[in-house]
Amino acid sequence: MKNNKIVNNTVMLYSMNIAKLIFPLLTLPYLTRVLSVESYASVAYTKSVMSYMQILVDFGFLLSGTKDIVQAQQNKQSMGKITAEILIARIFLAIIAFSMLLIMSFFIPILSINKLFVTLSFIPVFLSVFLLDYLFRGMEKMQIITIRFVVMRGISTILTFAVIKEDKDILLIPILEIIGTTVAIAFIWTELKKMNLVAECITLKAAIVKLKEASVYFVSNMATTAFGTLNTILIGMFLQNETIAYWSLSMQLIGAVQSLYSPITDGVYPEMIKCKSLHLIKKILYIFMPIVLAGSIFSFINAPFILILVGGKQYEAASTVFRLLIPVLICSFPAMLLGWPALGSINKEQQVTHTTVWTAIFQIIGLIALIISGNFNLVSIAILRSLTEAILLTVRAFYCIKYRLEFSNPL
Repeated sequence: MKNNKIVNNTVMLYSMNIAKLIFPLLTLPYLTRVLSVESYASVAYTKSVMSYMQILVDFGFLLSGTKDIVQAQQNKQSMGKITAEILIARIFLAIIAFSMLLIMSFFIPILSINKLFVTLSFIPVFLSVFLLDYLFRGMEKMQIITIRFVVMRGISTILTFAVIKEDKDILLIPILEIIGTTVAIAFIWTELKKMNLVAECITLKAAIVKLKEASVYFVSNMATTAFGTLNTILIGMFLQNETIAYWSLSMQLIGAVQSLYSPITDGVYPEMIKCKSLHLIKKILYIFMPIVLAGSIFSFINAPFILILVGGKQYEAASTVFRLLIPVLICSFPAMLLGWPALGSINKEQQVTHTTVWTAIFQIIGLIALIISGNFNLVSIAILRSLTEAILLTVRAFYCIKYRLEFSNPL
């Protein structure tokens, strides 16, 4: 029964992540062709900034909230209390995030010339507060999350083809996301009503306690963005818009593949909290690493073709950068699996966070060194990014070996 649950959860999350892969791959070639390189760079750069805002608003609740819901053991009163506390905490975080965004808009040129677009792009981030993914993950009702995502992204994708025709239409891009997210919220809260789960009235103090509990996950998630999003932001500050477009397209393709890893790690996480089985982690690695390696080799060989297919002939110049990022695909799957699913299940949250923070610091120091030395270019940034991912995997593997006796069936 446990295995069936893992399979069902993983299948549902895989369906969602396949949708996460398909929807951008449908719109990406379209947008790179109807928008100029400069306009696409503005869109991609703003999305990178919004990923920072999203991480601040999420604040690690996808992990800590999931754990709390699992431990509530289907007690509806407890789950309602947890939901209300996290809801208030995330609204508070959204206010802080928007304040930070306003400040950034005055100092970063590519944001300052697109203030309305940036503001509209933040609204879906704020609305995500009401999507409650952690609740349904903890209850292992992954099908609700999957349907919600498909509805949300499906609406915005269809409307993108219908209304985005040229550069002057870019303001419609966040508006379409707002429409899709609003429909998804209505679906989620209808499901909540069917479950007779009511969010209780709670105090701000209780919400702050939840923030403290989730902070260790937040630090880890925020540090993780230094591996990708920070690179994009710095590229926007020091290099030309054309370079932003090349980097953003390459990273979007890398991220699309990584999104296929998440269902496995997310699907096994609730079960690992219960069983703490290192054999389960080992089995997953044996099954999926050959697939990861084969896909990585294929991507390396066919990099020019992939970039032309997705972005158009003008993006073939990004082939070298894309190839240098292939090690990220190889290392990130085992690094993700050895993180929260493995170490997190034996209450080594601090160690997971430390591994991410240390490697993020390494990446930040590396970026600063590249800027100071005058070697801040896409090739050196890609090499640094791949090296950082390899270090993250190595340190997490070390911790899993060090604490192997704390698993239920150590190797």
